[in-house]
Amino acid sequence: MNGKKMNLAKWKEVALYGAAIAVSKGAFAGCYPLVPGFFAACFMEEVNRTLLFLFSIFGMALFVPVQAMAKYTMALLVTAVVVKLVEWANKGCRTYTGAWAAGLSVCLLTIAGELLQVRNRAVVWMGILEAVLVGGIVLVIAPILHRFLEGGMPVAKVHEPPALTAPEQGEKLQTYAKSFNGLSQIFSQMENFRQNIEPEEMGKMQQEIAGKICMSCDQCAICWQEESSPMYDLFFRLFHSIEKRGQAEDAVHQELSGYCPYSDSIIEEAVGIFEKAKLNLAWYNRLLENRGIIAEQLDAMAYIMEDCAHEFTDVSSREGKLLGAVKYRLKEHGIVARQVRLYERRNGKMSLQMHASSKWGNCVPVKELAKAVSQGMRLDMVPGKYVRNMVGKEETFLTFEEDTLFHALQGVARLTKDGAQVSGDSFSFLELDGGECVMALSDGMGSGIRACKESEMVIELIEKFLEAGFRKETAIRMMNSAMVIQGEEGIFSTVDLAAMDLYTGKCEFYKIGAAATFIKRGTKVECISSGTLPAGMFHQLEIDRETRQLQDGDFIIQVTDGVLDDLHVASPEEAMQEILENIETNNPGQMAKQVLEHILLYTAGKVPDDMTVLAAGIWEK
Repeated sequence: MNGKKMNLAKWKEVALYGAAIAVSKGAFAGCYPLVPGFFAACFMEEVNRTLLFLFSIFGMALFVPVQAMAKYTMALLVTAVVVKLVEWANKGCRTYTGAWAAGLSVCLLTIAGELLQVRNRAVVWMGILEAVLVGGIVLVIAPILHRFLEGGMPVAKVHEPPALTAPEQGEKLQTYAKSFNGLSQIFSQMENFRQNIEPEEMGKMQQEIAGKICMSCDQCAICWQEESSPMYDLFFRLFHSIEKRGQAEDAVHQELSGYCPYSDSIIEEAVGIFEKAKLNLAWYNRLLENRGIIAEQLDAMAYIMEDCAHEFTDVSSREGKLLGAVKYRLKEHGIVARQVRLYERRNGKMSLQMHASSKWGNCVPVKELAKAVSQGMRLDMVPGKYVRNMVGKEETFLTFEEDTLFHALQGVARLTKDGAQVSGDSFSFLELDGGECVMALSDGMGSGIRACKESEMVIELIEKFLEAGFRKETAIRMMNSAMVIQGEEGIFSTVDLAAMDLYTGKCEFYKIGAAATFIKRGTKVECISSGTLPAGMFHQLEIDRETRQLQDGDFIIQVTDGVLDDLHVASPEEAMQEILENIETNNPGQMAKQVLEHILLYTAGKVPDDMTVLAAGIWEK
């Protein structure tokens, strides 16, 4: 394959040398602008510059008069020197620089050749017009030549093991997803929770008691030999009374005493056996609950695999012209780009990936390359989240994402409960791939170090799940599953999540036991409240979800329970709305700080509970 590319590249170079000869026949009003224009465009590409110059001279020797040939030969030399000097100084040469060098050299040589005819102003104007024409030819031909050459030029590659293509990777992920779905169904189809002890288990209990106590009694055969014996009914009522009350009813106890001299021992043994049975039942239900949690997590894994399989669509073959334009713009910055791939996300936004290195060994800022990529893509593109700031001689993997319509700024203000060492509230501001900005707030039950650890665990789990690509609701449920499986009593935390799509301005709110969230638009304030229980209490989690369309200049304000509860008014949500209506600032940090200052007016400067206020503003770019 490399040999074929090498041969194709050589043939393309030969074609360019032939074209360098052919353009010498193109005359316009006694001028030959194609010669310097074509030479300058080819000179800035990866061709043999010496051969290019020789073939250009050979073409002029065949088709151009001697006097004109002398002028254009000097123009070619001046152009070559200027381009080389610019490349040496700036580690690269832009197309407009080569066009300017070729056009100006032709203009100066035209005027210099007619110094003895200064009064002939037409010659001066002809030189200027020819210079403009030469520059225009360079600007038009240069991108075309780059696209013509880039497909066949050999690029040194590092030998790597063969990788799966995108379709093969998608099929493999879908296969994995089906496997996880199958496992999830197996776990989900297991037995349901049991509230009471089954009759079969009661029969085993009866046999166990009879084996321990009745077998040593002389009347055992009389009591249990016949099915009509009253002992069967007495044991049945005894078990149900113990199951219902935890001990035998007095009537059952007295009746059993009339039939059996060992009634006290039987009742004591029955109570002990029932305690063990209830403990086993509790562990059995806990095991089923854990199986249900595992089934949910397997479903989540299957979803994320299916989601990854369809996250990107490779449109490189369809957008070949755009990629060619991107490579050309990067070349002007002295960047060699290979394995350039263009992907379309599920939301229709573009993502560009490539391996890039500096041709001259200098360091080029990635932000500068983003401008070049934007020009080539004809879209506003920004560097990916985890790319380097500079590109040097060593090859680097780069990603560029289509820029968002909005940008968000966040601020926070918090106070720790009087007498506490740390706050039990935790928060996070997270930027996700795909143009999403997430603000999360969690309030651990109580205050102090334990509450802090609870809320930190909640925020950390949600962050990890979201960064891994899980949906918000799935991330919350998996976090709740982890808290339930941990099994410690009293580990409950609220969850308040706001996810802003910076492409569309749409915001999704997820609330689990959290205090109200407020949206401020000018002097109008909207309240979004919830009545759900905190996370970690039950396996089945109830999530309140709301969606709002944000506009330029809107603010989202999240608070913990300590902020609203300390207002000590009949309707704390309405009081908070009035506070936000009277705040006039476009700084999210100042807004959060002013909210707490107003709250302290209600508490006389005291902090009876942990207080945290998050504020985020969204603006159009």
